[in-house]
Amino acid sequence: MTPRATYRLQFHKDFGFAQAAEIAPYLARLGVSHVYASPWLKARPGSTHGYDIVDHHTINPELGSQADFQRMLEAFRANGLRQILDFVPNHMGVGGADNPLWLDVLEWGPDSAYSGWFDIDWQSDRCYLESKLLVPFLGDQYGIELDAGKLKLKFDEQEGSFAVWAYDSHKLPICPLHYGGILGNEVPELERLGDAFVNLPEWRPQAGRRSRDLKALLARSACENPEVRDGIAAALGRYNGTAGDRESWAKLNTLIQDQHWRAANFRVAADDINYRRFFNINDLAGLRMELPEVFEHAHELVFRLLADGTIDGLRIDHVDGLLNPKEYFARLRTNPALGHSDEPFYLIIEKILARHETLREDWTVDGTTGYEFANLMLGMLIDPAGEEPFTQTYREFTGEQKKFSEVVRDCKLRIMRNEMASELHALAREAARVAHQNPRTADFTQNVLQRAIREVVACFPVYRTYVDSQGAPSEEDRRDLTWALKKARSKDPDLDPSVYDFVAKLLSGDLVAEPRSGFSRQSVLRFAMKVQQYSGPVMAKGLEDTAFYRYNRFVALNEVGGDPDQFGVTLANFHKLNGQRAKGWPKAMLTTSTHDTKRGEDTRARLAVLSELPEEWAKQVQAWSKILRARRGDIGTSAPPDRNDEYLFYQLLVGTWPAELTGVGVDLDPEALSVYAERVKGAMTKSMREAKVHSTWASPNTAYECAVLSFVEGALNATESRAFLSSFLPFQERVARLGVHNSLVQTTLKLTAPGVPDTYQGAELWDLSLVDPDNRRPVNYCARIRLLEAVPGAAIHTLMENWRDGGIKLFVLSKLLALRTAEADLFASGEYEALLATGVRADRLIGFQRRLENRRVVVLAARFPAHAEGDTDWMDTSVAINAAEGLRNVFTGEEMRVIEGRLDLAAAFDGLPVAVFAER
Repeated sequence: MTPRATYRLQFHKDFGFAQAAEIAPYLARLGVSHVYASPWLKARPGSTHGYDIVDHHTINPELGSQADFQRMLEAFRANGLRQILDFVPNHMGVGGADNPLWLDVLEWGPDSAYSGWFDIDWQSDRCYLESKLLVPFLGDQYGIELDAGKLKLKFDEQEGSFAVWAYDSHKLPICPLHYGGILGNEVPELERLGDAFVNLPEWRPQAGRRSRDLKALLARSACENPEVRDGIAAALGRYNGTAGDRESWAKLNTLIQDQHWRAANFRVAADDINYRRFFNINDLAGLRMELPEVFEHAHELVFRLLADGTIDGLRIDHVDGLLNPKEYFARLRTNPALGHSDEPFYLIIEKILARHETLREDWTVDGTTGYEFANLMLGMLIDPAGEEPFTQTYREFTGEQKKFSEVVRDCKLRIMRNEMASELHALAREAARVAHQNPRTADFTQNVLQRAIREVVACFPVYRTYVDSQGAPSEEDRRDLTWALKKARSKDPDLDPSVYDFVAKLLSGDLVAEPRSGFSRQSVLRFAMKVQQYSGPVMAKGLEDTAFYRYNRFVALNEVGGDPDQFGVTLANFHKLNGQRAKGWPKAMLTTSTHDTKRGEDTRARLAVLSELPEEWAKQVQAWSKILRARRGDIGTSAPPDRNDEYLFYQLLVGTWPAELTGVGVDLDPEALSVYAERVKGAMTKSMREAKVHSTWASPNTAYECAVLSFVEGALNATESRAFLSSFLPFQERVARLGVHNSLVQTTLKLTAPGVPDTYQGAELWDLSLVDPDNRRPVNYCARIRLLEAVPGAAIHTLMENWRDGGIKLFVLSKLLALRTAEADLFASGEYEALLATGVRADRLIGFQRRLENRRVVVLAARFPAHAEGDTDWMDTSVAINAAEGLRNVFTGEEMRVIEGRLDLAAAFDGLPVAVFAER
């Protein structure tokens, strides 16, 4: 069942199944058809997002009991709500003591039944990792932590097993083959069991099962026999030393060296990691979803829930992490566990598309989660005429001169030289192995191939290509590879051109396009596909998590799926892309806020106003800087924050200043201001560390950070910063009021454009959030329920006057959701037709209509509110409407006559920046 409209809920221990059940009536009254749920399969304890799944077969107990889960489903059904589940196929949560598959791999190494399920390189060229799995979870050097007693051998009395525990939280199982040495020969029963453990190889391939039986015997003996229990305690005493006494830990160190894992400092991962991660996150390990047994295991429960109607669809997380996304989607669609249905389940994917990139037509999905729409919508609100003065202000204020493309390349190179160097090293090693298969390429060394691969990936214009086991790249893939190789050659001309020629054929699969090439087809295509799995994370970490925090020209544009170089979108392009979606991907999701967006939807809409006021913005920034730096005695502007961080700070303030603190003068509520200041400080800290200029997550520069946070505190001190606030607040209030217009336009277009609109939790009111975790703050549903009861009878002019409470946004959203319910077929499959305005102010009007047979919905929206400030006269501007009947205003219920085929725009808007009409 395709959703009519969705509402995203973020589940965690403080918002579980019971809380979701409570708000079901509210969501139904709001007008959505589906709850769009964050992952609720079992994740690591304390997970705030659910993407670190440890068990695909179990509902997360932290969210509630099975009974709570059933009550939530009953509440949804009782209120006519269905559900879509966010599902994570690419990776699992590891570390800790919660993932049984991972623990089995640590225990048995390559002999584990699951050793091939995770993307592990068991043949590392590092001899100390041969047949070992790196475990980079230590806070300091291994030897330092060992001597300090942070690693200890423990016995699990229930399971009958031994494991080393790091910090009492990370379980590192001891291979049962070594139990004999631990148990010793001083207690006859332990000697007998120890001998049985030592001889487990005789039970292959059932050694694992036999070891479980022996562990059960050991556990029972320890429970029933005091001599055995005391003997185990004595054995542990022989291995666990005294903190600070290095020699006392020698025996445990020897035991650890014999295991299938190597405990290491977290920084070692950059150079030695030998398992694929989600980006560079050590405790998220990649799964080989291309293996049938892994696929069946991971999807068993969700297929059952799809088959019995518990859920109507899936949102697939991070599809670019999969080895072969196309094949994965085909398996999802054709799995026998789903049975046969006239309508396939709803399937959307998290896929970030570059500006020139389109979703692959041969992927059997319903569309993306909508990042491209969020950025398209923002682009419609930005005045392109502001780009040149905005760029000049940024350069003059900060001194930053680099183009954004150069910043991105630098950041991607940094990621590959640091956090993701080990993966690049492994790829270069594999490339060299392929090169050595043919005498004509055997002289390409690992070093030169690593240089070439690194530069090509740094120049990639997309997250990845999709060469698969068939070996024939698509036209899109070949275009993007050609672009990247051309750029790479120009950036590193010292490298022999023949190296790039070889890499080009290797990445495209052309190396084995002809028979008898001398190269292994499997090796070449497997390598090309592994590079694709690498280029996506490099782009994500280099672009989203580094460059977006360095290039602060206009941070509204620094958004997931966005392009900071694209300053505004033309009306023609807006209509073109909507038309394409209506024809090709009518079920794609439309979003303006998600759990991953860098700024809330209304933050971006408010910041868009600045594009209309570039000169005034420049003056304000200079004035604020002088006030704040003079107060600190920083006449030369050399003290922290640096000018780039300071420029970011002012944009964050204008974009996220709370509505309740707007228009109340300088006598601000100290408590509310303090709460807001803490939020901004959190966002600034994250920005500094992600930018990796003055500070990083791995090595925080506390001196610089403290100075910046002190600057923030000083600016947001109601008592001590009256001069700054007196200058800032009037401008902020003006921008905020204009931003309301942009927000209502954004909301209206999302609810009426082709696709399935999603509302992120809480964003039915103003979403002025900063980067996560700020955008995952608790939502006050009691206030929203009360407001939803009040707004239907309120006058529009009153709602606009009292815009601070968000009632006007809730009013518009609920009215349009009701319209989508009444005209479900029209919005699901109706045609999209642009309405082109004529006249002096035609560029300020966005107009289109949705049509199905003899039914029609007309949508009008006014953009660039600062240009129209104080002047609502549309002059000679009008839009042609071919309507035989009158049109009913969805917001007011009033009828609008079409005179000589044209609409009176001033009458159509009547106090709102949007107007939606349904044909009578």
